[in-house]
Amino acid sequence: MAEAVARVARKVNEVVENGEHHLDLSECALNAFPIGLYVVMKSVAQDIRSINLANNEIKALTGKFFTTFIQLEELNLAGNTLQRLPDEVNTLVQLKSINLSKNKIQDFPENLLDIKTLERINLEDNQIKDVPVDKLSCIPSLQSVNLKSNPINKDNLKLLGIKFELLI
Repeated sequence: MAEAVARVARKVNEVVENGEHHLDLSECALNAFPIGLYVVMKSVAQDIRSINLANNEIKALTGKFFTTFIQLEELNLAGNTLQRLPDEVNTLVQLKSINLSKNKIQDFPENLLDIKTLERINLEDNQIKDVPVDKLSCIPSLQSVNLKSNPINKDNLKLLGIKFELLI
């Protein structure tokens, strides 16, 4: 555990000291986004464009995470135990790509539908049964939605006229 904490501190210090735009805290055994990082990263939070929190043990993210890193364009939350996203995710008005694969999400996160800049949504290997394809079609920049390995009710899908790649 001490090694994981040291790795998080080292990676955050590199971002803060070097003014980097990418924060990679993947595989750091995190079960939440460390509260102390909001203070440490306050001066650079608006410059962070991508965050990788993949392959941790994160059960939930707070609204503060999304309202702190409002300039995010890419967010990788794959390989955690998330069940839902807070409503504040829709404050990420620059977000282009979100990876939520290999989590515990049961309902399609409809709060993503408000993010008009989204190009790629990866929800592979979750527990989603229903997909609001008609609402997804209203996201102008959407290019791809990956829903492979979900127990989707394909009988209810209305696939006519969609303008993005739907992987099921």
